[in-house]
Amino acid sequence: MGQLDRFKLDGRVALVGGGGGAIGGAMAVAMAEAGAKVAVTDIAQEAVDATAARVADVGGECLAFSGDMTDRAAADDVVDKVVDHYGKLDIMVNAIGGGAGKVLFDAQDYPDDAWDWIYDINVRCTLVPTQAAVKAMIAGANGGNVLNISSVRAALGINAGYSAYVAAKGAISSLTRQWATEWAKHGINVNAISPTFVDTPQVAMLLEDPEFKKNVVARIPIGRVGGTDDLVGGAIFLCSDASAFITGQILGIDGGLTATQ
Repeated sequence: MGQLDRFKLDGRVALVGGGGGAIGGAMAVAMAEAGAKVAVTDIAQEAVDATAARVADVGGECLAFSGDMTDRAAADDVVDKVVDHYGKLDIMVNAIGGGAGKVLFDAQDYPDDAWDWIYDINVRCTLVPTQAAVKAMIAGANGGNVLNISSVRAALGINAGYSAYVAAKGAISSLTRQWATEWAKHGINVNAISPTFVDTPQVAMLLEDPEFKKNVVARIPIGRVGGTDDLVGGAIFLCSDASAFITGQILGIDGGLTATQ
């Protein structure tokens, strides 16, 4: 095997949670281009169907499922269908999350319903499908990879009402390390990427504010916010044989932001 071949995902089966979103969709298309067979799940069938069409456009194969990944029965059903169709599951990508700019409150007044919502879409939507996926990987006895999406906010506070989001992404980083420790004996590597602001529809409201965007960009040495294309290289690397000796790590993809803080 040549060195570049170690970055390919030929013969792998990847399930992308949040595959109907901007980041998850980009991950699904990139993994298909790298050789994986792909499945995507998200809350809206229309969104995952659109991603499946994008995967088909690059010559890949993609199953599309809608479902609530806070629901164990729904997550189990998606994983079962992926394994029934492809015969196995090798990669679990957790791209459900976000919500940071939608519920901003002073820390002392942060309401329970907003806190629970942020935790559901970031932590529970990572926990539940990953448990289902890893059970399938263990049963298959061929190892695997789990890729989580954390955030620079897991390590850096911000004076902007982000208490729940910061806590949720901190939990994702901690779970990444814990799962890596527990699942290494099964040949399953668990890592995460940690982006700064990525230009997606989810944060469009924030980035449309010129002063806000100026302040964000001013903290990033590379001088711009990220794009979904900036994330996929690290994702493929962390799900490929090229990272076989890497587990429990959080890869910053942040234009140098955390290097300056």
